[in-house]
Amino acid sequence: MTSPDGAEACRVSPDRLRAFACAVYRTLGLADDDARLCADTLVQADLWGHQSHGVLRLPWYAARLKAGACDPRAKPEIVTDAGGLAVIDGHHAMGQVVAAIGAREAIARAKRHGIAAVAMRNSNHFGTAMYFTLMAPPQGCVAFLATNASPAMAPWGGREKTVGTNPWSWAAPAGARAPLVLDIANTGVARGKIYLAKQEGRPIPEGWAITADGAPTTDPTEAIAGVILPMAQHKGYGIALVMDMLAGVLTGSAFGADVHGPYQSEHKSGAGHLMIAIDIAALQPRALFEARMDELITSLKRVPTAQGFDEILYPGEREARDDAANRRTGLALPADTRTDLARLAAEIGLADTLPF
Repeated sequence: MTSPDGAEACRVSPDRLRAFACAVYRTLGLADDDARLCADTLVQADLWGHQSHGVLRLPWYAARLKAGACDPRAKPEIVTDAGGLAVIDGHHAMGQVVAAIGAREAIARAKRHGIAAVAMRNSNHFGTAMYFTLMAPPQGCVAFLATNASPAMAPWGGREKTVGTNPWSWAAPAGARAPLVLDIANTGVARGKIYLAKQEGRPIPEGWAITADGAPTTDPTEAIAGVILPMAQHKGYGIALVMDMLAGVLTGSAFGADVHGPYQSEHKSGAGHLMIAIDIAALQPRALFEARMDELITSLKRVPTAQGFDEILYPGEREARDDAANRRTGLALPADTRTDLARLAAEIGLADTLPF
């Protein structure tokens, strides 16, 4: 196939790509289970069609592991156990490892108490939030996950980066349908999509970002050096600030400009997360909830479509379709992503394991 910039993109087996990413993580010191988890989160993002959070990020995570900003052998620890409430100190482990432990704890505690909240501190960037909230629907739970992130946008009315994208996600079962899942950042676009545009050599739309001097730009390099704009103007800024309160201030982790991102290998991250799980059966029979969810989604799909649209989709439906299609056809990786992965493989002696 051809990528948006006209360059030829190869199709890669998801299983082979996952095995390669796992080998990279093991080589850099992660235990087998942690390596498999971290590799799967990247490939799953690509399968969902979110290449901004897929294997494009593997070299960034590798750089943090090699620099010691992220500890591959850290063991996250429950430091507060109060039944339906717990606090986990990640000890600067991979964010995926911390978030997975936090999600499992929240779900298990919700099954015992009806609702549970797990705060996580001293963690790292964990990739796509929906990977972790989607652990809840098969267990009959609704889940919410918030995280903070390194500064990407200015407070409303300013032009200095001090506020993170601070993504959040909700997930719920939807009966025979794919789960309803929302995963969004509070900027008009996820920062990773700007990095992806840079890799693909294409401009970004107007309104995504401004330069460091405060001027509009369609150049992804200028956007990365500048400020990403919030979604819905002051509303996106306000929601981002609340997510930092939940994920950073409340959890006892870093917040604001003290959080460092996956692009910065010289600093420990300090990212924090908050996971909340609700046991549906504590409120109503699960079958009734799922029937009501189907009714809700059906009511949306009955709405006449606007010009330029063929159908109504609910959050998570497109990702489920992309996942199925990409498992059949393989994943198309941009040329720059393949180059970066090849360079990483050569640096750590894994060139013969490249999946392309």
